[in-house]
Amino acid sequence: MAGLVPVILAGGRGERFWPLSRTHRPKQFLCLDGTPQSLLQATAERLLPLGGGWGNLWVVTAGAFAPLVQAQLPQLPPENLLLEPEGRDTGPAVTWATLEIARCCGPETVIGFFPADHWIPAAEEFRVMVRQGVDLAQAHSLIVTLGIKPTQPATGYGYIQQGESISQDPQAYRVKRFTEKPDLGTAQGFLAAGGYHWNGGMFIFPATVALAELALHASDILTPLQQHGVAAYTRVPRRSIDYALMEHTQRAGVLPVAFPWDDLGDWNALERLLGGDGKNVTHGHHVGLDTYGSIFYNSQPEELIVTIGLEDLVVVRDGKGTLIAHKSRTQELKQVLAILRQHPYYSQLL
Repeated sequence: MAGLVPVILAGGRGERFWPLSRTHRPKQFLCLDGTPQSLLQATAERLLPLGGGWGNLWVVTAGAFAPLVQAQLPQLPPENLLLEPEGRDTGPAVTWATLEIARCCGPETVIGFFPADHWIPAAEEFRVMVRQGVDLAQAHSLIVTLGIKPTQPATGYGYIQQGESISQDPQAYRVKRFTEKPDLGTAQGFLAAGGYHWNGGMFIFPATVALAELALHASDILTPLQQHGVAAYTRVPRRSIDYALMEHTQRAGVLPVAFPWDDLGDWNALERLLGGDGKNVTHGHHVGLDTYGSIFYNSQPEELIVTIGLEDLVVVRDGKGTLIAHKSRTQELKQVLAILRQHPYYSQLL
């Protein structure tokens, strides 16, 4: 395997995990699986063997989160921490990091981008697939994305349709099409047809390949950052790397992977993460009577949640904020937070 510079994307706000995830302490800095290790720390631990240690690991995050990153990853070299002056989605983040790494490590450097808030328990299986992705990216001058094997017709994920084969060992394909968050009928059709994979937001490429493709398809992001560096950051378009590059490039490849994966998109993910007692999923203190199919997360060790006759709810207690929602409506949490922002007192709870 050629060398890899792994980059952790850690600038998200994790709003769908409110009230545990707050403006000053978003999801990637939380411990959600019952261990003392945060999602960011777990991501770094998975990636360190791929890059050869702390000196080769990079993190991109919001400037306000710098103290959190430094506290949780104290071995990370300060020069490997890129601080966004303003969140502009993953397009500018990936472009800026690629420019900085190409400048310091060389344009032929193979770079991998990985979100900080994913749950991947099979670390060695993950590393095997990443190493294969590195070899593919370098051998075929590709932007390789890891395609997650779908387990259900999920409508909250993007889908990647595989095209012609580019490798038999490992089995890899050209990308035929990206589809962002289809409706249920379309997602069911994708699973029935086969050859579709979830887009996990993980990308591997030689820097020179990505920069050439960005020049073709996202020059409005690339050129200002090339010319002015981070000083231009707040003026570039707010756009995801999927929309900015992956939906347009002819150099995208997909490597199907089957390791356990979850993007922990909202509170329902705790059912997959923590399992449960057959009745409910519980973290912290909860006593229930005739309560079934619900998720309880209580971060207050001195407090108790008591329920009677509830079903299919999410109840989260943290600090001065409490969330009570039906499990089918947790995706609407962002709409509620928008309401809270308009209130002078409630906005303090965000």
